[in-house]
Formats: sequence, structure tokens, C-alpha cells
Amino acid sequence: MSKLSAQEFVADFFGSFTREVVAGDDAAAVVDRYYTPDVLQIADGITLDRQRLIDHIRPVRKNLVSCSYDVHEAIRTEDRLAARFTIHAELRRGRKISTEVYLFGEVAPDGRIRRTTQATRDVTAP
Repeated sequence: MSKLSAQEFVADFFGSFTREVVAGDDAAAVVDRYYTPDVLQIADGITLDRQRLIDHIRPVRKNLVSCSYDVHEAIRTEDRLAARFTIHAELRRGRKISTEVYLFGEVAPDGRIRRTTQATRDVTAP
């Protein structure tokens, strides 16, 4: 387990992952650096496995200009993670969105994420 606090781990994990996604590195290589091969990510009832995560990177790259994370709270044990954070994203056409995420997950011994279940809600300022 890294020496980062749970909040630092979440901010570092998603911030680094997003930077690599936007930078245009090989999508499969990026996913493999951050997620185990048997990853399952369930967000608002939609399940993404490794291939669907890789496929999801293309539209993200096309539309995302910048992104930041505010981690409000997080708890981590050796193999479990729970966090509440907000993603602030600016899209190509100038639209700005904020999404609050409630995440429960499993972390592999090497620090990659194996499974997450997430619920989200739009908190974009009107």
C-alpha cells in the first residue's frame, strides 16, 4: 500500500489517469497501468470491463479540454477504497460540468484498481 493518504491516493490516481488519457498515450497501455486486466467498473448501473474502458477513452480524448478533482473524503484499507469527490471538466465547446462521484472499490496489491461501483450526480452550477 502506498504511503499516500486515502485522499491523496484518489486525487493522484484519477488526476494521473486523466492526464495520460488526454495526452494521447496508447489507450490500452494507459488502462493497464491503472486498472487490473479483470477490471469491472459499474457507474450508475453501466458496467465497463477492460475493453469498454479502453473504448471509452476515445470520446473522452475528443471532448475533454481540462479536468480537475476535488476529493472531499476518502477511506482506504489495504484492498478497499471509498471516496466522495467532484470532477470538474471543461469540454471542447466551452461547456463546463461538475459531477459528484460516490465510489466504492477494490484495490489490487500493486495499487491498480480492480473493481469500482460508482453513483454520480450532476452538481454543475446553473
